[in-house]
Amino acid sequence: MTDPKSSSKQYRALVLVLLTVVYGFNFIDRQIVGILAPFIQKDLGLTNTQLGLLIGLAFAAFYTGVAIPIAWLADRYNRVNILSISLAMWSGFTALTGLAGNFFQIGMARMGVGIGEAGGSPPSHSIISDLYGKEERASALGVYSMGIPLGIMSAYFATAFLMGSSGEDVDWRRIFVFLGLTGVALAVVVRLVLREPIRGAMEFKNHASIKQPPFKESLKSLLKIPAWWAMCFGIAFGSFVSYGFSAFQTKYLRLLDPSFDFQTLVIVLGIINGTTYAGGAFLGAKVADKWGSKNIRAYGWLPAIAIAICLPVAIMGFWVSSVWVHLGFTTFLLFFLGIYLGPSFAIAQTLAPINMRAMSTALFFFILNMVALGGGPTFAGWLIDVFKQSNGDLMSMRYAMTVTCLMFIPSIISFLIVSKVLPKDWDAAEKRNIKLAEG
Repeated sequence: MTDPKSSSKQYRALVLVLLTVVYGFNFIDRQIVGILAPFIQKDLGLTNTQLGLLIGLAFAAFYTGVAIPIAWLADRYNRVNILSISLAMWSGFTALTGLAGNFFQIGMARMGVGIGEAGGSPPSHSIISDLYGKEERASALGVYSMGIPLGIMSAYFATAFLMGSSGEDVDWRRIFVFLGLTGVALAVVVRLVLREPIRGAMEFKNHASIKQPPFKESLKSLLKIPAWWAMCFGIAFGSFVSYGFSAFQTKYLRLLDPSFDFQTLVIVLGIINGTTYAGGAFLGAKVADKWGSKNIRAYGWLPAIAIAICLPVAIMGFWVSSVWVHLGFTTFLLFFLGIYLGPSFAIAQTLAPINMRAMSTALFFFILNMVALGGGPTFAGWLIDVFKQSNGDLMSMRYAMTVTCLMFIPSIISFLIVSKVLPKDWDAAEKRNIKLAEG
């Protein structure tokens, strides 16, 4: 094992970059279904509801169900091994997605991707927390969260590069196979480069062995922390809209202007995601650390403000008549969506006892993905089919996405609750960790 306090800053930075790249592959394999949705839907004859299930619930149910037992293992065993095996598994199933011939087969492949991705974030968050102290943890996790926009950007660019010469000539199967095999190669690099750090090295001076609590005790301990609970629902409801938005955005834009070049569209969306969303994630983490050093309530205030701005911007983006104007609204939306990631990840890790950090991330993602990833695309797809009974394709999508965007409201309320209860819970977390260190 490696003592991070004696490790070079270069190695620590290398670990953070590599984990961020792995997290990016996590989102490449999720986002690519939404990007290629019009072509997959046409090829396999899927309804909007089936497409929503494919992007959302079919993936999320297995992702969330497996994440908790994997996190239990990550709190006890080698996290680097768990991460590399998980990456190889979800990448393999991504490749198999390209071989599917019907809804059942592609659904099974996406379930396999979900099972593999469940072993991505819990060990990664835990490793980062053992390399960075609480004063810089939000910034480090903010960098890690940039894997989301960078992964999404890469998914768009890969589509543009592999789609063929015509916007109508898109071999979606080849894209899945290529991305899957690339991820398997990355898993080998992860296993060869990363070394397992000492647990609690940023908090414990003597690096003594940390007693691992039973599963039920971990669960009860985390669920008794009000700020942790409120943060989970805050990011879950915010991401509910984000996942619903991204699942049907390319289809919406093709309805808005069928003549708009699809290759140009995916390149522009890739650039927007890789710059504004990443910029929001990075800036949000930095502001949270700086503002939070003066007033700990900032970890709740900052996400609440950002999401309050997202609400009108997201709705207006679906009622414009131009693709380019929609992309302009999307630029502002993605910037403010990125802001709440770093503060939320920092809360999940800092409030959790040292010996429950992977479990904290797993439970956090269980709530996030069941509500957001499972609910957002599924709810939006179902609403589109409901409104389609009395409206045209474009108007049914506008109505459905407007209703979906209203889920930003409970997100704002949840983060305001975080700001109210966080000081007490933050102080209690420090006292718990001192007891663990003394033990």
